[in-house]
Amino acid sequence: MSPDNSSLPHQRSTALLTDMYELTMLEAAMRDGTASRRATFEVFARKLPNERRYGVVAGIPRVLEAVSDYFFTEDQLRTLDFLSKKTIDYLRQFSFTGQIDGYREGELYFPYSPILTVRGTFAECVVLETVLLSILNADSAVASAAARMVTAADGRPIMEMGSRRTHEYAAVTASRAAYLAGFESTSNLEAAHRYGIPAAGTSAHAWTLLHVDDEGQPDEVSAFRSQVAAQGVGTTLLVDTYDVTRGVANAIEVAGTGLGGVRIDSGDLGSMTRRVRKQLDSLGAYNTKIVVSSDLDEFSIAGLRSDPIDSFGVGTSVVTGSGSPTMGMVYKLVEVDGHPVAKRSRGKAMTGGAKRALRTYRSTGTAIEELVVPFTASDPEVGDAQTRTLTVPLIRDGAVVPDQPSLRQSRDYLAQQLVTLPWEGLALSRDEPAIGTRFVGFDKA
Repeated sequence: MSPDNSSLPHQRSTALLTDMYELTMLEAAMRDGTASRRATFEVFARKLPNERRYGVVAGIPRVLEAVSDYFFTEDQLRTLDFLSKKTIDYLRQFSFTGQIDGYREGELYFPYSPILTVRGTFAECVVLETVLLSILNADSAVASAAARMVTAADGRPIMEMGSRRTHEYAAVTASRAAYLAGFESTSNLEAAHRYGIPAAGTSAHAWTLLHVDDEGQPDEVSAFRSQVAAQGVGTTLLVDTYDVTRGVANAIEVAGTGLGGVRIDSGDLGSMTRRVRKQLDSLGAYNTKIVVSSDLDEFSIAGLRSDPIDSFGVGTSVVTGSGSPTMGMVYKLVEVDGHPVAKRSRGKAMTGGAKRALRTYRSTGTAIEELVVPFTASDPEVGDAQTRTLTVPLIRDGAVVPDQPSLRQSRDYLAQQLVTLPWEGLALSRDEPAIGTRFVGFDKA
């Protein structure tokens, strides 16, 4: 695969990235003869977390790779001593031979959108649940949070810098999801290497603290002078290690009015950036940019929209999905041998049957609603509205459909989809989704 579609770490087999009950169900199905029944499973979310009004589908290329790499090694099989020889022999030969359709990466989704539809035998579909949900829930949570931050930033670039706040490999896939959603760069060099994301970063407070004079007193000027010598005047100097006003003065004294930027990582960022902008202008550094960080999320970014900030650095809140590290997606059996099946538990009711989805639009290009129809049904009548098919082929007979979009193509696609939402659909704090989902052509239970 191309660099922007590779997984981390690259371990050829993804088969044990699963929960034990997938294999105990398989064991029972092998015993009672249901393993070969034709089954359809669906990935969907019953709601959107944390007042979000839309979700972003992320991780599809990683899903496709995980399915392609789902096979068992002899070392793995030796650990599965709770399974019968018959089941072990089945797993020894396992490869997914079914069909997967779903939303492309960068697509918006809403409650009950059929994000992924997996068709095959019960045996080959049931074992995929955990790895598919692990990828989609984590990547979509980051992308959904990041997209809200990009909207709040209103055109100003955001750098992802959250590697130190999550698992070392989750940091890399989070960088990918944030870039998909519109972040401009990442501090993570592994993400930059694997996915072609622009890398960015200059120095931390430790660099300034390192520089002391012969008497052990702070020497901020020496720290700045050394950084400029190494990186040029286009670098960004961190000016809030001691006193911000003195730090700005020292920065311009060392680098001159051509200094690329100053970064502020603490304090009341609104009032501080207004003072710093005034100070920079008074020193003639009109083009020196102001970068801010310090536990930013979509709400604090929105609150800083009117302040003279040129770019943002976001860490913890993006890699943790802004407090929602999962999107609550589930993987449910919806059809057996062509017959719809559905869970009816209180609070967890669902619609049975294989599904696909369309989205309708006004002539202006604004989205109206999501229409979910039976998988093999014709498109419904929508009057004067325009429609677009959301469900696309991803895997056919176990093979990934060729010419999957690149990360950059999916990033551009998502940016276009966000523009189609009604303005009120981009609000940060509302209870209802930006557009509704309507089921058409299903029998009522």
